[in-house]
Amino acid sequence: MAAKAEKAGAILETVKTIIWAVVIAGVFRTLFFQPFWIPSGSMKDTLLIGDFLFVNKMAYGYSRYSCPFGLCPFSGRILGSEPQIGDVVVFRHPVAGTDYIKRVVGLPGDRIQMLNGVLYINGRPAPQEPAGQFIETYEKQGPTGSLPQCKNFGVPLGGDCVKDRYIETLPNGVRHSILDIRNTPLDDTPAYVVPEGHFFVMGDNRDNSTDSRVPQNAGGVGFVPMENLIGRADRIMFSSAGRSLLFFWTWRADRFFKEIR
Repeated sequence: MAAKAEKAGAILETVKTIIWAVVIAGVFRTLFFQPFWIPSGSMKDTLLIGDFLFVNKMAYGYSRYSCPFGLCPFSGRILGSEPQIGDVVVFRHPVAGTDYIKRVVGLPGDRIQMLNGVLYINGRPAPQEPAGQFIETYEKQGPTGSLPQCKNFGVPLGGDCVKDRYIETLPNGVRHSILDIRNTPLDDTPAYVVPEGHFFVMGDNRDNSTDSRVPQNAGGVGFVPMENLIGRADRIMFSSAGRSLLFFWTWRADRFFKEIR
């Protein structure tokens, strides 16, 4: 009997330890940092498929989307502060309900437009400086096995996939890399005025990004409500080019702990 009681006590202690570990992990994920794995190429070459980062949830305060599965029992935002133009943010898609990562290029009241592939903010162009080319291998990438889009259309598997690279300077002085693949309808858009309490976001891989340039009812992101912001992406912690984290030979050591600009 004593042995059975001792075994039952050990099991109970194990269960308590697991429960406390889950609670602590949940609190940490809700209040401080949330892990995020880059699933697509929409933010190349700032972020690559397979980059792993922690989202800073303290940056903009907390909303119901701060909790796992959007279960925080309140509406609006507490301890909130607005992102700045140029911030790379993770947010909950207003319709699809999945988490996206993009760069903020428009604040409430801003007038945003694309003309001939150039971003205009309140009527002024964000200057673009040529910065060579971004070259990657044309091969399946990440767990989904997606193939990159290339400027040199028709490149064979294993060949060099090329995109033109530019450094864009935003009105507040933030400089970041953008990529150009080809002329698309999204290189020329209507002028959008960002509503109060919303933000305009775009991917750095401009010709391969679903973002605010397309309204939600047309399959895009549209304006992102403040409430839907989850946090700011500040630094890449780890990166793997393979289909699994366990494929150590595909790890990108040069991207470990890299600051996101």
